[in-house]
Amino acid sequence: MAEFVKLSNVDEEPRASVAPSEPGQSVAARDWVRPSTPEDAAAIVDLMMAAGLEPHSDPRHLHWKYWQPRLDYPEPRSFVMTDGRRLLAHLAVVPGAFRYGDTRVRVTHMIDWAARREAAGAGIRLAKQVARMSDFALATGGSDHTRRIFPMIGYVECGRISGYARTLSALGILHRPIPSRWKLLPRMARSLLWSLAAPRADTKGWQARRIGMDEIERLNLPLPAPMPGKVIFERTPALFRHVLACPIVPIELYGLERRGRMGGYFILSYAPGQARIIDMWIASEDAADWRALVYSAVSQARSRRGLAELVVWSSDPSLSPIFDECGFHERLGLPISLRPPPDTTIPHDIMRVQMLDSDAFYLYMGDNELWV
Repeated sequence: MAEFVKLSNVDEEPRASVAPSEPGQSVAARDWVRPSTPEDAAAIVDLMMAAGLEPHSDPRHLHWKYWQPRLDYPEPRSFVMTDGRRLLAHLAVVPGAFRYGDTRVRVTHMIDWAARREAAGAGIRLAKQVARMSDFALATGGSDHTRRIFPMIGYVECGRISGYARTLSALGILHRPIPSRWKLLPRMARSLLWSLAAPRADTKGWQARRIGMDEIERLNLPLPAPMPGKVIFERTPALFRHVLACPIVPIELYGLERRGRMGGYFILSYAPGQARIIDMWIASEDAADWRALVYSAVSQARSRRGLAELVVWSSDPSLSPIFDECGFHERLGLPISLRPPPDTTIPHDIMRVQMLDSDAFYLYMGDNELWV
């Protein structure tokens, strides 16, 4: 999640949207919130750069993230606060939905969140107003500073994500910028040891089949279903089409089939030097089938040249051992936080969050961001 700048007045309630008033009023008295438009693109990039961030600046990337129409979410996905002359703050959302019990709720993950240093409290006011536009707001990770702010704006920690990595090529590290040469040999040695110790893939007769955008509805993929004790995020064909259209990184959808039956799927994205399992599901309670799903993703990632590692998120204690058994190693931990509506308790079930539920599936900064 992008960090916003100079957070203050955190107890201030968001203002209703109003038109800008006469010059001479204070910024706090005349600011208002609206959905952004493509005409704001340059100003949004300038704002984020002024806040010390490294935003996407390619017009295609911005259009896909903020303004490309989505059948599954026709509402705005990018918002700005302005004083009538310039942008004071920006915030975008990754929309989604999940079920807990018999309840379906809408949830948004806030991204690209920035404010001008001199616009005290603008980032907070914008975040509070945008959060009201869905049932829950979701946050994964964030800097130490951001996480200290979350409780002040209503976020409650409700789970944890473990990030796992499996070596694809020990030499793949050499294809990325090397931030510290004295760490290079130990990293390569560790990567090689992990590669040699990783078990051989056993897909149990399951076969992966790449699925094009025009096949998604016709193949009737098994989608995640509610499970007792777990909060499962919703998946739809429209969501998959939007993801496959991402211009930022290559993304591939695979179905898993056996004896003519489509039993599951996984989605891979490819950042420089790194493949990511950004979403996965199989309609089975058999651990062997879940291992086959993971091994199939490993095999597909191996077929792409120049990759050092395959990474994945797990926030489900029953799924994490599967990655251990498939040769993955835990490399990071991230908190999961939810901002519930007023007078609403957060779900106490396990939150099954994956990269697809945030911007983690396409985000990269261009440096050496390998996990191994």
